[in-house]
Amino acid sequence: MAGAVYNRWAGIKLPDFLSFFGGKRFVPIATGFFCLILAAIFGYVWPPVQHAIHSGGEWIVSAGALGSGIFGFINRLLIPTGLHQVLNTIAWFQIGESLTPAGAVFHGDINRFYAGDGTAGMFMSGFFPIMMFGLPGAALAMYLAAPKARRPMVGGMLLSVAITAFLTGVTEPLEFLFMFLAPLLYLLHAVLTGISLFIATALGIHAGFSFSAGAIDYVLMYSLPAASKNVWMLLVMGVVFFFVYFLLFSAVIRMFNLKTPGREDKAADVVTEEANSNTEEGLTQLATSYIAAVGGTDNLKAIDACITRLRLTVGDSAKVNDAACKRLGASGW
Repeated sequence: MAGAVYNRWAGIKLPDFLSFFGGKRFVPIATGFFCLILAAIFGYVWPPVQHAIHSGGEWIVSAGALGSGIFGFINRLLIPTGLHQVLNTIAWFQIGESLTPAGAVFHGDINRFYAGDGTAGMFMSGFFPIMMFGLPGAALAMYLAAPKARRPMVGGMLLSVAITAFLTGVTEPLEFLFMFLAPLLYLLHAVLTGISLFIATALGIHAGFSFSAGAIDYVLMYSLPAASKNVWMLLVMGVVFFFVYFLLFSAVIRMFNLKTPGREDKAADVVTEEANSNTEEGLTQLATSYIAAVGGTDNLKAIDACITRLRLTVGDSAKVNDAACKRLGASGW
C-alpha cells in the first residue's frame, strides 16, 4: 500500500497554503487514509479467513502424527517469507487446551508443555533431531562438496553456523546459505523436517523448548514433568538424521551440480584475499565492497538487522549488483 501511494503521489504539488504537506510528506497522510479503508474491508474479509486458519489448525492437531508432519514441512517452507511465525503462533500458543488442578487454563503446545501437560510437544519434539543433528550433517556435506582449494574459505563459516544450530536451534544462518543458491536442497530439508516431526509424534515422544530446539533447550527440558520418558530417542533419531542429511545432500549437490558455498562459478574468486581476511583492513575493504555492490552510499536509505539477517533499504534496486553481493559471501538480497 505505502509503495503504491509513494509511486503515485510522491511528487504531488498542493496549493501554497498546504505546500508543507506536499510531495513525500503527502505519502504517509494518504497511506493512513487508505489504510482506514483497507481496515474496514478486512473487518468483513478477515473473520472467514481466521476461521479457516483456526479450523486448519484444529485439523492438524486432530490428525496426530500426520498433522505434526505437515506442520513441520510447512514451517520450513515459510521461513524465507517470515510467515512461519504466523503458523508457529497458532500451533505453539493457541491450539489445544490444558486445565491445571489449580484451575488455570493454558493454550498452545509450548504453554501446555511448561504447565506440565504430558500430551503436549507434538509440534516441538521433531525439531530437535533436525536442528541439532540434521543441519550440521548438511553443513558437513556442503563442506566436503566444495573443491579442496576453497574448503578453508567456507569451513569456518559452515562450522560456526553448524555449532549455532546444534547449541541454540537458530538455523536461519545455515539455511540461508543454500536456500537461494540451491532451492532443491531446501525443499528436501522441508520434507525431512516433516518426516522427523511425523516420526517423533508416532513414537509418542513429548519434548519442548522455550526458545528453539537446540542442545541447551534439550538439556533444560529433559527432566521436566511434561517430558516423556523416551525423549532420549530424539538423540537416536538425531544420529540417523545426521547421516540421512549428509548422504542426501552430498548426492543431490553432485548430481545436479548445485552451487552451494564454495562451489560457485570461478568468477567468485574475484574477492580479494584482503576482503576474506579477519584483519581490520580486510574487514574495512569487505564493507566497502558491499557498499559498492548495493549501489554506493547514496543508494542506501536505511540499515537494520536482526539475529539472522541484515536488512538494507535502497533507493534504486536496479543499482544492486546481486552477482557481486554473492561473490562477497551474501546468500542473496
